[in-house]
Amino acid sequence: MTHPHGGSIIGELLASYGVQCVYTLCGGHISPILTGAKAHGLKIVDVRDERSAAFAADAASRMTGLPGVCAVTAGPGVTNTMTAVKNAQMAQQPMVIFGGATATILRGRGSLQDIDQMSVMRPVTKWAGRVTKVGEIEPFVRKAFRIATEGVPGPVFLEVPVDLLYPEGIVEEWYLKESGVDAMKGPVGTVAQFAMKGYLKRQFHMPHIPMPKRPSLGLDLGPGVEAQLAKVASAVEGAKQPALVIGSQAVVNMTPDEAEELAAAVERLGMPTFLGGSARGLLGRRSAIQFRHKRSKALREADVVIVCGFPFDFRMGYGRKINNKATLVSINLDPVALKKNRRPTIAVEQHPGRFLAQLSNQVGSTPDWTGWFATLKEREDARDAEIASKAKTEGPLVDPIQLFLRIEEKLADDSILIVDGGDFVATGAYIVRPRKALSWLDPGVFGTLGVGGGFAVGAASVRPDAEVWLFYGDGSSAYSLAEFDTYVRHGMAPIAVIGTDASWQQIARDQKVILGDLVGTELLRTAYHEVAEGYGGKGLLLTDPAKIDEVLDEAKKLASEGTPVCINVHLAGSDFREGSISI
Repeated sequence: MTHPHGGSIIGELLASYGVQCVYTLCGGHISPILTGAKAHGLKIVDVRDERSAAFAADAASRMTGLPGVCAVTAGPGVTNTMTAVKNAQMAQQPMVIFGGATATILRGRGSLQDIDQMSVMRPVTKWAGRVTKVGEIEPFVRKAFRIATEGVPGPVFLEVPVDLLYPEGIVEEWYLKESGVDAMKGPVGTVAQFAMKGYLKRQFHMPHIPMPKRPSLGLDLGPGVEAQLAKVASAVEGAKQPALVIGSQAVVNMTPDEAEELAAAVERLGMPTFLGGSARGLLGRRSAIQFRHKRSKALREADVVIVCGFPFDFRMGYGRKINNKATLVSINLDPVALKKNRRPTIAVEQHPGRFLAQLSNQVGSTPDWTGWFATLKEREDARDAEIASKAKTEGPLVDPIQLFLRIEEKLADDSILIVDGGDFVATGAYIVRPRKALSWLDPGVFGTLGVGGGFAVGAASVRPDAEVWLFYGDGSSAYSLAEFDTYVRHGMAPIAVIGTDASWQQIARDQKVILGDLVGTELLRTAYHEVAEGYGGKGLLLTDPAKIDEVLDEAKKLASEGTPVCINVHLAGSDFREGSISI
């Protein structure tokens, strides 16, 4: 071997793929992966909960176009990641999870943290593999990266037993000592020691399994695309009231440069555009072709609708909110999602972003859409004005709409926006505008609470100079507030804004109306800012609406100086999202 141990092999491979960070919570089963990755120039970011490690890898994937990587110890370390891995699976984000495991010779014999991890992880990943010999490490890692990125992207799990990661001499000592073979005498001892050393030789020196070289992570379209491009281009050229909906899958596997190229292509196409999920921010803060409100009404009136990387799920009214007479184009990597709930006129099984980019070059002259744009713009402006009119600038506590209106004016051009919560962050989503592509992080279709701390770790680690904002509900903040410790230790400085209304408000508001009881939905106005200070950050309490600007400015200053900040905002009651219970 040219490597000191198996972890070094993994570290070299990760570096060759351009991976910047490995997210982890330490464990004896995986220590060589961490030291090996560090030795090959990767940053090791250790967090306070394995879920956060997996969420951080998810965020890194979304922002870099490369699979995010996390490494967790055996047993509970692996199972703790499951919600985050399932979230990545449903959000179709490529990531690689390395899971430690007991020694190959001890599997199933009752050793520490030894469980059947494969049966646990297979249902939440695209592929789960188990390395059984040192010679398999490289081909299995290459396979993991290929599977994570090809077709419909998603997470993969790779189990690497502890005896394949540590140096051969150390493992031999462990085997001989723990088995008692080293103390056996006579012919029986000689045979036992020979058998044990033979087993070790097979583990460490079996021939390398040939595998393809590093797979391409490009976005090349498959065969037959020319005919589909021509059909869709013809539909666009004949449209009088077109609409384009772009979802997360359109930017998956895309680097920041590729996302900017896609944005330019969408602008050239010139269709009225609605962005969702990770695609939010693709067209910058303000674009003449982007609309944020009244999407359902636009889709009911449009004569040509292109749904790009967005399934016909609950967010799209299961396809029923789209004009039945419209030419409906669905572009998706998933053949099931292409036609689920609503059969499109034209179904295109391709990478949505790359297809759009080529479509913009294919479309020639189009009808004058000025009147259609004017109609959509009038609705957009009216809705913005309506929202602004609901803001309260005075009162004993802070109005959430007024808070987000002020945040919107203060966000830096390089801001990354992370949302983790229900009612409070959904209010913010109506108001704040992502400034650039790959700068909006939400959980996706799974609707997972608890993504915030890990997403902030991932965002700050791969884009360290950016201004990172984390919008928390007070309920969701408790899932990952401990990651303030991680921010401090690793020199990260996100600004966490916790909307504290002492309630799981998205549920409570309608539960009270429908069932007449708030049971299970009430919280306290906890001093979250003091919790953050206990972890080494800076806490700010905001209760006076007259001090919103002052507190936001102080938070931005502290963050620019390298201090993570938690703003605990005591919210006044709001009926802005009445009737929005999540079920």
